[in-house]
Parts: sequence; C-alpha cells; structure tokens
Amino acid sequence: MDFAGGLRADGLPAALSDPARLAAVEATALLDTGPEEVFEDLAALAARITGSGRAFVTLVDAERSFWKACVGVDAEAIADRQNPVGQSFCYFLVGLDGQPFVVDDAAADPRTADHPSVGPMSIGAWAGYPLLDPEGHVLGSFCVIDDSPRVWSPADLTTLETLARSVAAEIHLRQSLTAAKAAHQRSADLAHSLQAGLLPPRLRTIPGVESAASYSPASNRYHSDVEVGGDFYDLFHTHGQNYAAVLGDVCGKGIQAAQVSSMARYTVRADTDESGSPADRLTRLNTALLAQEAPRFLTAVYAAFHPTAEGLSGVLALAGHPPALIRRADGRVERLGVPGTLLGVMGTLNLTDVSFRLDPGDLLLLFTDGAIEARPRPGTAPEEAGALFDEEDLAAALAASHGMDAAATVGHLTGVLDAHHRGWASDDTALLALRATPPA
Repeated sequence: MDFAGGLRADGLPAALSDPARLAAVEATALLDTGPEEVFEDLAALAARITGSGRAFVTLVDAERSFWKACVGVDAEAIADRQNPVGQSFCYFLVGLDGQPFVVDDAAADPRTADHPSVGPMSIGAWAGYPLLDPEGHVLGSFCVIDDSPRVWSPADLTTLETLARSVAAEIHLRQSLTAAKAAHQRSADLAHSLQAGLLPPRLRTIPGVESAASYSPASNRYHSDVEVGGDFYDLFHTHGQNYAAVLGDVCGKGIQAAQVSSMARYTVRADTDESGSPADRLTRLNTALLAQEAPRFLTAVYAAFHPTAEGLSGVLALAGHPPALIRRADGRVERLGVPGTLLGVMGTLNLTDVSFRLDPGDLLLLFTDGAIEARPRPGTAPEEAGALFDEEDLAAALAASHGMDAAATVGHLTGVLDAHHRGWASDDTALLALRATPPA
C-alpha cells in the first residue's frame, strides 16, 4: 500500500515515528494505564451494535498498539493489553493519515492477506476509525473484529465513526481538564508568590515588644484563590528609638490591587524622617497615590511608637480603617482611633492622631475588615449558621485570649474566625499584634 510519508526501514508507515504524533500520543497519559469504564463501555457498545465478537480502543506509538479497552479478549494485566505495532491493523490508520480502514475479508483482501496477525488473531473482518486529536494527529484506533468474513453495513460504519469521535472527545476533554488544572495551579502559585512579596518575610525585632502577624486569603465563591489580595502590613524602624506599624486594605483584588498595595507599603517605609505624625504620613501617602493616579483606593492604620521604661508610648491614626483594639493586661479591651478619610480618592483628608500607651502585658491589635465581616458559608442550615462576626465579636475573642503572648493571640483569633466562617472567608484578613513585654 501507499502510505502518506512513505515507509520506515521495517516496511511500516513512516508516520508511526512522527515526533509530533508520538508527543500527542504521550500527552494522552493513557499509555500503560488500566481499564476504565468509559472506554470499556464504548467498546462493548460497538461490539454489541455491530454484532462483532471483539472491539478495541487502541493507542499506537512507534512500536506497539496498546489496548486501552478490549472487549472479547481475556486480557486484564497491562502487559497483556498490547501487541507489536507490526502485528496490528492499526498502523493502517496512521499510514493513511487518519482515514478509516475497512476490510470485509482479511484473508482475501490484498492489503491484508499477508498480514502476520490474520491467522493467529483469527481476523475474518476488520473495521476501524482513527482517534484524532484537535490538531489531526492519529492517536490510535477504535475498531471491531469479526472472526468470519462479513460485509460491514453503512449503519455499522456510521456507528463506529460516531463512537470513535466520542472516544477522541473523552480523551481531549481529559487533556483540557488536566491543562486547566495545571494552569490554575500555576496561577495560584504566582498569586501566592506575589502576595508573599507584599508582606515582610519576618517581623522586625523590637526591644521590649512582642510582635506577631497573619494573613489569610479570601476563599469564597467570589474570590478565587488565584487572585492576589490587597491587604498588607509592615513593622519597621523610622528614626532614633522610634518604630512604626502600618496595616492597610486596598479595595478589590488582582494585579492592580497588588500594585497599589506594594506602592503603599514602600511609600510609608520610605517616609522615615523625624517630621510628621501618623496623620501627616498618611496624608503624604494619599498625595503619592493621587499623583500616581492609583486605580484603587485603600484604608490604612498607622501607629508610630517607641519603647519606654514603662512599656510603649505611641500615636495612631485611621484612614477609613476600623479602629484598633487594645487588650489590657487585666483582660479589658478598648477601642483606639478616630475614623478618618480613606486614601486615594480626595486631596483633602480628615485624619486624627490619637495617643496611646501600652503598659507591660498590654497588646495592640491592628486588623483588616475581613476580621469583622466573617460570615457563614451560603446555604448553611439556619440552625448552624451564625450571625456576621463583627467588631464586638472580635473584641470578645480578643478578651478571651487574656494572658496570651502576641503569637498565641494571633493564633487564637485566626482559629476563632476559621471556626465561624468554616473555611468560607468572604475577604482577606490581616492581623498584626504588638504586646509590651511584661517584666521578667
């Protein structure tokens, strides 16, 4: 026979060894895999409709025909579900560049009369259609075999052609799903890397201060885990014995939110001279956001402080952000801060500096609104669903952590939030805790 592409040295179609075709066969991830119901069912359907004794779903590489499904053949072990490609009729489909191959009398047909499998495999009649990938590569065949010669009816051939397309569609669907999962994972990995770049790898060590922080991404149906969030926090030295803690929440998610978040974090870090209160520094950040025409607004809390012999002394300002909380050493919880204008929208702000003190054992908690907007997963049974987790709930959870250090407090609050929303976080949540070290 004349095959497209000519012959190999062994007399078989050269197309069997085409690198692109072999890569396509390998990409199916079906070679050397066990039986699967979907393929076995389609093969059984073909055998039943055509009345033939045997039916196969076959993948063909350069050296063998692998039977992903075989009906009418006792072959359970993978090693038994294949034969050398030269002993299979499937190479005809590859050599004919995806055309069907139909034989009514294998022993008499000049194309197959001398084929080595006619006698040993009792091939009286054979009919097969190619399994094609979207690019037209021949992956293998969907075929039926009858022990005796017969004329395949038009209905038989139409059935085979339809079922072959069904097998090919199943293979392509699996590949598409695998590719989509891989792409999703790559996107998630990239998002996680970008998110990590918005947060300090570790919190700065400050004499007389315990510090701890956490970031939890949103996980609900509206916020895919491949999106970068806009929450950020930082703890850094400004000048002399002075330090700053800043925490912010950029509106929205994605690359634009990440860009604004990164800009905000590094802008406040760069503003470390001795002039200006937290309100002044947030005002300068607002000016920078407007000058850059940042596409997103943000809320922020800025706390400037320095250690003292009695604990910590500082000043805090809020820009559209929820008030901070202070847990006193005796367990009492107080709100800290006066609500102010959010950043990145208007040139004139109304921000208020508020002084605070932390005695030994007192703890300051900064948080984004994900910590006060936790809600049950949609569809939760009414008797199991809790109300919105609000500021009062957060204050109560903080009071319940009385006596814990900064790290244990953040861990406790994270656990309380997780228990409330049951893995369905409606928004990103950032927590930053500073605790004045009690005397030894």
